[in-house]
Amino acid sequence: MEKKITLSKPRLSSLQIFNMSAGFFGIQFGFALQNGNASRILQTYGADVEHLSLFWLAAPLTGMIVQPIIGYYSDKTWNRFGRRRPYFLIGAVLTAIALILMPNSAAMASFLPPIIIGAGMLMIMDASINVAMEPFRALVADKLPESQRSFGFSMQTFLIGAGAITGSWLPYILSEYLGVSKVAAVGQVPLNVIYSFYVGAAVLVGTILWTVITTKEYPPEEMESYHDGAATEETKGIMSIFTDFSKMPLTMKQLGLVQFFSWFALFSMWVFTTPAIAQHIYKVAPGDTSSVQFADAGNWVGILFGVYNGVSAIYALLLPSIARLTSRKIAHAFSLTAGGLGLLSIYFITDPQLLIYAMIGVGLAWGSILSMPYAILSSSIPARKMGVYMGIFNFFITMPQIINGFFGGMIVEKFYDGKAIYAIVLAGIFMILGAISVLYIQSNQEKEA
Repeated sequence: MEKKITLSKPRLSSLQIFNMSAGFFGIQFGFALQNGNASRILQTYGADVEHLSLFWLAAPLTGMIVQPIIGYYSDKTWNRFGRRRPYFLIGAVLTAIALILMPNSAAMASFLPPIIIGAGMLMIMDASINVAMEPFRALVADKLPESQRSFGFSMQTFLIGAGAITGSWLPYILSEYLGVSKVAAVGQVPLNVIYSFYVGAAVLVGTILWTVITTKEYPPEEMESYHDGAATEETKGIMSIFTDFSKMPLTMKQLGLVQFFSWFALFSMWVFTTPAIAQHIYKVAPGDTSSVQFADAGNWVGILFGVYNGVSAIYALLLPSIARLTSRKIAHAFSLTAGGLGLLSIYFITDPQLLIYAMIGVGLAWGSILSMPYAILSSSIPARKMGVYMGIFNFFITMPQIINGFFGGMIVEKFYDGKAIYAIVLAGIFMILGAISVLYIQSNQEKEA
């Protein structure tokens, strides 16, 4: 019997890698608008600070369900649009609709209370972003040889940072430089936030269309030639997700602990930064969501989130070189430590301008969180199940957020007396614990960048 020759995937140019990742710019543009403004919008509609984390549960809950299923089906999809690209398109359209509707929830108050509609739009937005995002991770592993994967994930992280800067800063730019109102009547979302969400919807759809148009996916026969039949091996249906979960590689299990600490910290930061800074630095009274001070705090949080995303975008391009000089583990541990120290420093800061320095540390952590775990993981999972395992890996991102969502607000209310700044302090501690745990990962690819 003639032995089948397994070919090596061709190396792609930097422009090709940029094109295949361009949609991440739009995804993160929308995600940044959500991260920087969802708590502010929900507080405007009447949510208490201690209940914010419960509303934010929409993101991890939908991600836990959606990502493995989307990963499983995208592994098996092939039609005129390709393998991963159909999911990009569906996710983009649904996310854009949610971006347009969420800040306008008050206009639909005749049907349901705005807080319910806003929370529903948040859930739809999160589910749709997950539909679009997970196949992008798998596309890097589909298209790139092992030697280019760290660069591929770093390019995604660069575009994530660039999109997040724009999305985070847009409300501030509209209000401070273009004269769009930053305050509104009680129960209403300011126009600078509403217009930012409209722009985010357009950018999201446009960039994902760019990836769909410019990126060719390998058809099943060609994928088979690169993996000696692995790409077309049959499985036992969608319930095989549970079998794959039980057989996950050791590296994935060890990364799970790192992800728990990292994403618990990130969830706290996203949910509580606005009320923490408003209360701790701007001295805004609890329950005040319509004052100029609250608006200034919310706008400045957008700028700060843009700063950490900007730092992550630049840092992501340096990470492959840092990993080659040290290891992926050392690079990730250093980055998480910087993030933890940055979060802890917020407690000691009284000048809003100095918060920029804290965000530099957070940016180093964010840049690494979005690339290094995936680079470590991609070398440890079979190519034919790249999508489903990337989806399963999302469990280690969603579970800490779910735990935080259920208990984070209660901890703030019962133990911190409603002072959200202490949730940020706890986030810093958890980020440093993640840095310690990453040193215990066992990987045969530690030196490969």
